[in-house]
Amino acid sequence: MDVPFLDLTRTHQSMQDELERIFKRVLNQSYFVYGRDVTRFEELFSLEHQVEHCVAVGNCTDALELTLKAFGIRKGDEVIVPALTWISDAEVVSNLGAKPVFVDVTDQGLIDLAQIETKITKATKAIIPVHLYGQMADMVNIMELASEHRLKVIEDCAQAVYAKQHGQRAGTYGHAAVFSFYPTKNLGALGDAGCVLTNDEALAKTVRKLANHGAPDKHSHEFPGSNSRMDTLQAAILNSKLPWLSKWNEERKQIAAYYNEELNHLPIKLPAIVPGNTHVFHLYQIQTDRRGGLKTHLKEQGIQTQIHYPAALPFTKAYEFLNHEFNEFPNAYRIQQQTLSLPMFPGIKGPELMHVVDVLCGYFK
Repeated sequence: MDVPFLDLTRTHQSMQDELERIFKRVLNQSYFVYGRDVTRFEELFSLEHQVEHCVAVGNCTDALELTLKAFGIRKGDEVIVPALTWISDAEVVSNLGAKPVFVDVTDQGLIDLAQIETKITKATKAIIPVHLYGQMADMVNIMELASEHRLKVIEDCAQAVYAKQHGQRAGTYGHAAVFSFYPTKNLGALGDAGCVLTNDEALAKTVRKLANHGAPDKHSHEFPGSNSRMDTLQAAILNSKLPWLSKWNEERKQIAAYYNEELNHLPIKLPAIVPGNTHVFHLYQIQTDRRGGLKTHLKEQGIQTQIHYPAALPFTKAYEFLNHEFNEFPNAYRIQQQTLSLPMFPGIKGPELMHVVDVLCGYFK
């Protein structure tokens, strides 16, 4: 039996007629950038999070870079970033001439609060906590630490839309938050898209200008900006998917619960939910020192898996110039060698999950 890691066609089949109506409407209106659909998405998404401002942009990487730029991050500044994450969190800092300062992660892959303070210097201006795999970093204590040192906090919620901590949603703790709506995310568009959430009106206005060539409208350019706009079709797709998101997240939790129950006797580390967190399982990742052989075995049995991430950022070629050693980030180094993501998506079938479990159990006999 073949089991895909992710099958978006199953998600879209359930709403095929609606998607086709959206395509036809947008095509007939021939309004492809900004417009009512984008405004509607900003209104809905901010309302869902009870946050004052949502600025729709082209993608999450842009959202993060524009936010840092709006906060005044520049050459000579330092920004604290978890060692284990997608490269966007570090490269946007580098692109602004600032320095990403890497911090090790916990066993769950979340930035280690205990180590953040040891990396704070006079040059530190911000922290980017990443809510990895679908659950949140320790935002309560991160915000207390940031307040003490007068640092800005930008939550990276790319993998954690609708995740919660102590009942409060991801994206509502920090001074700003960024989201990705890349097609594979829990809430995915049909192309690139992202947004910034914030209660800071001045920040929202600056981000919006930066994303629109430094202008509040078409021609009133106040400073050099860039071009990062969510197109109309993506916004319309997101508006149609948003009511489904809670249902899809619940299905992910049920899949994770099944994996947890069936695999808890194996000599592997299962994803642990941090007390107080509501995990939305963008990914279901296990950890094992037999990853190579297991991945090959699963592939031979038709089961697709992925590795998130095969190299922690300090050990990538992009940041080798910083001359970091493996023992500086022991958890990130271990996880990069042991983590393996299993099939996880709404619409996966019972027999497919059973096949994954049977093959895993058979491997460890």
